[in-house]
Amino acid sequence: MAETESNETEQTPGEAQAAAEAQDAPESGAGPRQPVEIVPPKERRRRARAARAAQAKTGRPRTPEERQAERVAERERKARARRVERTRARAKARAAAPSGEATPPREHGLGRQKTRQGVVVSDKADKTITVRIDVARRHRRYEKIVRTSSTLHAHDESNDAHIGDTVIVRESRPLSRHKRWRLIQVVERAE
Repeated sequence: MAETESNETEQTPGEAQAAAEAQDAPESGAGPRQPVEIVPPKERRRRARAARAAQAKTGRPRTPEERQAERVAERERKARARRVERTRARAKARAAAPSGEATPPREHGLGRQKTRQGVVVSDKADKTITVRIDVARRHRRYEKIVRTSSTLHAHDESNDAHIGDTVIVRESRPLSRHKRWRLIQVVERAE
């Protein structure tokens, strides 16, 4: 008896597992074994979580149509919240915008020419001025004021504008290699 106990305890882990499987195996006369689906542990946990969540809400598994309807309702709810927030942000931006020094809005539509206000940085060329357009806008995500500028060449038929003048220019057909704008008026003369 002592010999059998010592033999049982000396089994390797692989032998012990094989013995346990042999005990769990059905008798040879019980019929053919059913194929068992091998599911990885992560997938097993995911399926269990999904089943618990579904039963916690309704007490029964949800159909794909019910899940899709819930997704659509959630999207609509989020879209309404975004619309409300964007409307608030626009109203806040309009209230906070300084009215005196802002660049005119970019009102461009079909058949309407763009108009810009800027400062003349060069008038050396004949009948041409170089205008710097300064833009200050609030960054969409970080809310910081970002200042940028661009330069453009405008046609000045009478050589009216000089360095430092604030002018309004309007978009036009191409007048030369770089000129696509015309001087409309000198708003403020440089001193």
